[in-house]
Amino acid sequence: MFTFFENLSKYGYWFVFICLEAISLWLLVRFNDYQGSVYLTSANVVAGRVMEWETGVISYLTLGDRNRELTRRNAMLEQRVSMLQRLLEEARHDSTYAERRQAGLLEEYELIDARVVSNSVRLKDNYLTINKGEADGVRPEMGVVCGTGLVGIVYQTSAHYALVMPVLNAKSSISCRLRKSGYFGYLSWDGGSPLYAYLDDIPRHARFKVGDAVETSGHSAVFPAGIFVGVVDHIYNSDDGMAYRLKIHLGTDFSRLDNVCVIATPNYEEIRKLEERIENNKISGR
Repeated sequence: MFTFFENLSKYGYWFVFICLEAISLWLLVRFNDYQGSVYLTSANVVAGRVMEWETGVISYLTLGDRNRELTRRNAMLEQRVSMLQRLLEEARHDSTYAERRQAGLLEEYELIDARVVSNSVRLKDNYLTINKGEADGVRPEMGVVCGTGLVGIVYQTSAHYALVMPVLNAKSSISCRLRKSGYFGYLSWDGGSPLYAYLDDIPRHARFKVGDAVETSGHSAVFPAGIFVGVVDHIYNSDDGMAYRLKIHLGTDFSRLDNVCVIATPNYEEIRKLEERIENNKISGR
């Protein structure tokens, strides 16, 4: 306390000066309109800048919370966009040329609707399981298709499920042809991308180009002729140089496969027995 009074007596004139200056400024602003308006304008500018700086600091300190909120909203918007895209695709799903053409080709066949319950695309020998089996009329060696084209062949069945060997299986070999020229070969898959397979044994004198459509040939009792398979993506020579090997961009996206149809071929049993009889005759030497 003694020190306070000592400093007050030592610097008292400065204290008096500051007080008088403050009173003078107050009187000047209070009783003079021009000086008062200048003061208020300047004070507002200073106050505005202070408030702006304060707002910036608060915004910076809460930036993490805002970023989290924006991330959450973006995720919600992405989900809505994905849902709308799926709905749009489904709305367009039944109107594509390939599907209309395929529907016309299969009018005379009994189709068994099924849903894919398990699927793989990254193995060398992929299989998929559908929720229809012998109780629904599904039998081994029946063809399987979807809205965008070829899927595979039924491999094994149980009462209510069936195992399908898709195109994406190294053991699969399906007779297919070039739609424009009619030259046929055998579709196989060597692994790698699930979007591509290969059509082998196309003769050297065949005429075709990249972008030509490939379809089932109908040279078996499994698939009718004309089921869409894909389009020619690249042209190679065979290993022996005697034929072409075509890289085919598949019409079916196996990574998104959901609903399929099993083709119940008319007179399949009769055709199968006839083929077995021919094979038995060959073995017996008749």
